Amino acid sequence: MGRAPTRASRPKSRLPATKTAQPWGAGLPGADAAALFLDMAAAERGAARNTIEAYQRDLRDYLSFLAGRGETPLTASADVVRGWIADLHARGLKPASAARRLSCIRQMHKFLYAEGLRGDDPTGIVDAPRRGRPLPKILSVQEVDRLLACAQEGINDEGRPIGQRLRAARMACLLETLYATGMRVSELVALPRTAAHARDPLLTIKGKGGRERLTPLSQPARAAMAVYLRLLEASKPEQAKSHWLFPADSESGHITRQAFARDLKDVAVAAGVIPSRVSPHVLRHAFASHLLQNGADLRVVQELLGHADVSTTQIYTHVLDERMKAMVRDLHPLNDKTRDH
Repeated sequence: MGRAPTRASRPKSRLPATKTAQPWGAGLPGADAAALFLDMAAAERGAARNTIEAYQRDLRDYLSFLAGRGETPLTASADVVRGWIADLHARGLKPASAARRLSCIRQMHKFLYAEGLRGDDPTGIVDAPRRGRPLPKILSVQEVDRLLACAQEGINDEGRPIGQRLRAARMACLLETLYATGMRVSELVALPRTAAHARDPLLTIKGKGGRERLTPLSQPARAAMAVYLRLLEASKPEQAKSHWLFPADSESGHITRQAFARDLKDVAVAAGVIPSRVSPHVLRHAFASHLLQNGADLRVVQELLGHADVSTTQIYTHVLDERMKAMVRDLHPLNDKTRDH
């Protein structure tokens, strides 16, 4: 490959040596070439001091690795760059952090190529470290039971103000419905009032893109709806005529996601569950995980969650992995300690 043309129109700006090659790259082969990249980032891109300092740390690490293999940024091959990434992994760096460091090195090599300081860019064919999808936060069945029990407290206590009973009944209805269906919080708070009167045991949910899906509604959820509506009609008859199942004085006319999430934190505190572990989305995860733990098919859970692609649902495969391990442990004849030899 021929020498890349130099951008003659770009002025060869230089920062003071103390801010680039010295002292950050002192003694490292190739530090001068890396310093040119830093000069450009500061002078042309206007990179902030914190950004330059982060680049310096990344480049120092890279140059040190290259020096140990007798290489510099002007000679390193794609395999050498891959070796550096593997070394980052061996040192315990998370994929996201390694990818960020590689981004800096890519920028430097693209600069060196564009300036004609080397005839190729070795990072062009190097894949970034794969960032594993974080596992969803999961609540145990017992923790969900405690949340539901706390939400139910005081609903039937006629000695309490009816407003307090209504508030508790609404939360119980929201929780029961969410855990019974696994719907998105945006779908839950915007349920129409007709959802509580459908004779069919299946609830129609309008999801993303206007797509509709059916999901079974459990008897506890239906019972919670009935109690909630009875109290709503008794205490706020005007709101009981609303189009929405969960009416509120908001711009949308129904309870907001934020209000539900805030009230849910209060229930978590009362239930003895760490509030940071509880959110409407976590309860959606709990719905899916608990179904899979009890033998539900992944495709069925995909349909219930309203995922367009099963790959989105596969975030829960860690649950299936544990179930398969348990099946092999409990059912495989080689694991039967009482088996005759």
